[in-house]
Amino acid sequence: MGMSITTKRGDAGETDLLFGGRVGKAHPRLHAVGEVDELNAALGLVRVHVQLSSIRDTVARAQGDLVALMGLLSAGPENAARYEKQGFQGLGADALECLSDECTAIESVFVGGFTDWSMPGAKGGAGAAWLELARCICRRAERAVVALPPEDLPLNPHLVPWLNRLSDFLWLAARLEEKYCEAPEQ
Repeated sequence: MGMSITTKRGDAGETDLLFGGRVGKAHPRLHAVGEVDELNAALGLVRVHVQLSSIRDTVARAQGDLVALMGLLSAGPENAARYEKQGFQGLGADALECLSDECTAIESVFVGGFTDWSMPGAKGGAGAAWLELARCICRRAERAVVALPPEDLPLNPHLVPWLNRLSDFLWLAARLEEKYCEAPEQ
């Protein structure tokens, strides 16, 4: 039988961290984990609404990276070595490079660049609108990670650039989805 979700350990306003220790649910580290978790949920909605499989594939990889990011945040710098030693996925330079490559590939489709502000939902595609919402949540998650005090910030130089690149990708992917998957005129 698996672990029960209803442990009642959080009823007093505290929660467990990965590898032990407890903090209040308003702790900055838990706030960052929550923002990343919300982003992961929003990306789930992106996956079911976008029409372009290339976007779906990149989003699926990003969701795996977000799970790793939540683990890194929950383990904290004090348990970074233990996290890696136990074989948990990290967030390395390869993940950042992959997102950067995806951004470059999408930008190459838009030879003249971009001149207008985006207006989420204006072209009628649910996938593009969900990408825009996920981008906003990604920016919020990035701000929450950047705001962590030094003692809570994971010692991984790729985290903040990766979140920044993910938000770039989400904006670009919304433009791509709009270009190729516009909703029919009503």
